[in-house]
Amino acid sequence: MPGVLSPAQALYIGMEVAIAVSSVLGNVMVVWAVKINRSLRDTTFCFIVSLALADIAVGALVIPLAITISIGLQTHFYSCLLVACTVLVLTQSSILALLAIAIDRYLRVKIPTSYKRVVTRRRAGAAVVACWTVAFVVGLTPMLGWNNLRRLQENGSIGPDLVITCQFETVISMEYMVYFNFFGWVLPPLVLMVLIYAEIFYMIHGQLNKKVSASHTDPNKYYDKELKLAKSLALVLFLFALSWLPLHILNCITLFCPTCNKPMFLIYIAILLTHGNSAVNPVVYAFRIKKFRSAFLKIWKQYFCCKDTVGLPNQPSERMDSHVEPPRPEKQKQKQKEEQEMEQNTI
Repeated sequence: MPGVLSPAQALYIGMEVAIAVSSVLGNVMVVWAVKINRSLRDTTFCFIVSLALADIAVGALVIPLAITISIGLQTHFYSCLLVACTVLVLTQSSILALLAIAIDRYLRVKIPTSYKRVVTRRRAGAAVVACWTVAFVVGLTPMLGWNNLRRLQENGSIGPDLVITCQFETVISMEYMVYFNFFGWVLPPLVLMVLIYAEIFYMIHGQLNKKVSASHTDPNKYYDKELKLAKSLALVLFLFALSWLPLHILNCITLFCPTCNKPMFLIYIAILLTHGNSAVNPVVYAFRIKKFRSAFLKIWKQYFCCKDTVGLPNQPSERMDSHVEPPRPEKQKQKQKEEQEMEQNTI
């Protein structure tokens, strides 16, 4: 039975509760912002919503389960294994959502004029479904047999009723976590995303230099916006890697150096970092992406402060109004059409 909580456990649980509340509220705001602001209903934001839904599940489901595990709950082996696999599924979905976002940004910069024909909403939706399908396959693999049940039975650590003290390392094989999960499905996507964003920045800077020399201010504005958004999303990627790599490094130490001592406070910090990542993304969006910031302020004023708000900027109605202009010569109309295509591809 669980004993009295130590001060370290009490502090850990208190921080987990704070992270859970922040994660749920912040990411609900992200989904809400996309719902009320039509200019955010873009293919990139389909993947951002997918990432937000995974983070909501972390706050509402994973963190309460992690707190339950931390107090030494006695449970059936497969119940504990399902809890651990839920964490793995949500982690993998976040990684794949970040990869989809990086690929989407790459296509925006690589093929700006034909982007909307290539990346349709249907294809973006199919990509989201594919990401979640792969996440479930990767995360639920331990349920198919790659777990520690046989090892526990061989060393007599589990009885015929299969009841154990539920802990992640008790049920999940470190061979699975290191060789399959980390080396197969975490590290390669992270490396690929770093390369993609490096190529995005290289292409954008090249285009900016070319457009500046040619004095084309509107295309230059387009690539400026792409550069700002790419920096924001690259920051999301950096924070994800910073949050999750320490725990995976500890897993590698557990596998390759079983006798090495791992202080409990380091494990608590690593777990808190992984969960805290779910709460930090809305903060990045609010401070780095103007459309999210405007939508968050509208939600806060209208629904929490009970104040009437004017329409959000960058709504489609504004674009429609901009089409009503005096007649122009043919060349100016053609130039305007090209500028509008570039503007429509810009978030």
